Amino acid sequence: MSVGIVLVSHSAKLAEGLAELAAQMAPDVTITAAGGLSDGSIGTDYDEVVAATQRADSGDGVVLLYDLGSAQMTAELAVESLADPSAAVVADGPLVEGAIAAAVAAQAGQDRKAVAEAAAAAGMPEDLTLTEPAAGEGDEIELVLHNEVGLHARPAAVLVRALSAFDAEVSVRLGDQEADGHSVLALMSLGARQGDRIRVRARGPQAAAALDKAKELVDGNFGE
Repeated sequence: MSVGIVLVSHSAKLAEGLAELAAQMAPDVTITAAGGLSDGSIGTDYDEVVAATQRADSGDGVVLLYDLGSAQMTAELAVESLADPSAAVVADGPLVEGAIAAAVAAQAGQDRKAVAEAAAAAGMPEDLTLTEPAAGEGDEIELVLHNEVGLHARPAAVLVRALSAFDAEVSVRLGDQEADGHSVLALMSLGARQGDRIRVRARGPQAAAALDKAKELVDGNFGE
């Protein structure tokens, strides 16, 4: 089981398309779309949001995200009407970036609070440093990206999910920029493309294992 995700939007097409995209990052997570009114017009349907929330709950709770102000109100009302309102939470984060971040966190087995926090944090500026890290901090390997799309959406999600299993702090460096290896959005912000050389640094009890896994994924083109 994992935390479920509900995408509340004024547009059915927007919610459905985003659910499809997020599912690529988190194949084992239940992601439901609750967009538009029952007649197909633009708006938010309270009954549909309630139903979508119930469908998304497999026992570990649900995180709801929304696009515009009135969608937030609908989502909050839907949560309040549940038999157990504590089983769901409305996350205050950007819909698209938040959905991706939440999906990856849920896929990694994080709890409802952590998934909601991941969605909310997606609205913050990415932590990309431009300074040289101190020498001797952790282990480091250099890898060349051979997969067609580089370190973008799905490959970044695959890497983050894999690294979450290790007790290690991991960063990925491209040129003068370095990103948190546990953030899909930060990794995507590097803009690493096919043929680029990245440097993966890790420190902590399982640093070596984390680097071995990163190398395995890159060498295997992230399963593409």
